[in-house]
Amino acid sequence: MHPMERQVTVAVVGATGLVGEMIVNLLEERSFPVAQLFPLASNRSLGHSVSFRGGSRPVGELAGFDFGDCDLAFFSAGAAVSREHAARAAAAGCLVIDSTAAFRYEDPVPLVVPEVNPQALASVGRSGIVANPSSATIQLVVALKPLHDAARLERIEVATYQSVSGAGREAVEELARQSIAVLSGKGPATAHGGARPIAFNCVPHIDAFEENGFTREEMKLVWETRKILGEPQLRITATAVRVPVFYGHSEVVHIETARPLSASGARELLKNAPGVTVLDERRRGGYPTATTEAANRDTVYVGRIREDLAPDRGLNLWIVADNIRKGAATNSVQIAEALVRRPI
Repeated sequence: MHPMERQVTVAVVGATGLVGEMIVNLLEERSFPVAQLFPLASNRSLGHSVSFRGGSRPVGELAGFDFGDCDLAFFSAGAAVSREHAARAAAAGCLVIDSTAAFRYEDPVPLVVPEVNPQALASVGRSGIVANPSSATIQLVVALKPLHDAARLERIEVATYQSVSGAGREAVEELARQSIAVLSGKGPATAHGGARPIAFNCVPHIDAFEENGFTREEMKLVWETRKILGEPQLRITATAVRVPVFYGHSEVVHIETARPLSASGARELLKNAPGVTVLDERRRGGYPTATTEAANRDTVYVGRIREDLAPDRGLNLWIVADNIRKGAATNSVQIAEALVRRPI
């Protein structure tokens, strides 16, 4: 049997969340060879259903599900759920693709972006766990890999402008609530638990603070980029900011390379890179934005490519992508496609 003709029994854990819903949609959109689909979630989602291939699939309870009935399981219900159930699924003979931070930093677990390090999947057997990187890391490494191959990255400085959907459906609803309150003349937006409001604001705080003063989201960019590029000593610094955008992350990136690389050279490399679209014109609107280009697309967009004012082998870039699609669901499905294409 040709590998792509092989039908696969699939479970989607967290099927009622933003990423889980998108995974289900993409399995249909990309004609993934699903023999049977099992949407799974916590007790509070019981009674719900998901649409798939013109029909409705009831959401099952994760706790009692037998993963021995599955070939492949997508996990996107949070790190605590993955830690409790993903190993159980792998032990039952299932291939697990995990979109949480539960296993990303464990050495034996491949951390994969198919356009960047597909070779990492060579260590995966018929069962086991593959980790999906964080959304901000995925778009960063897709854009930087061809530049690294050509000129070797020595330093990366990145500032992220991350949409609220990265924090889940409740965060999307909270931005809408706060925005309505402000636009209705009810005064400054309020947030719960001492958090800064997100409506009409920028908040330099995503995830918990680490002892070094960086947030965990910022350290994810460091740890994950090093692991994916296979450069454990690569110098990286990051600042992660939550902005009042519903979908799509944006990044300002400065790189220094070991070998000279001009802006025009970088532009040509990126134009030929898988998964990348360059929109880089020196005019109004000659650059990508999260809302106009990235939203609901699987492409990583790059613009504002320019050399440093100081001649120190530095380049500056602007990178945007849909954090729910390429930054989570699409990358997961691409990993699954690569796994099922392997000879049986």
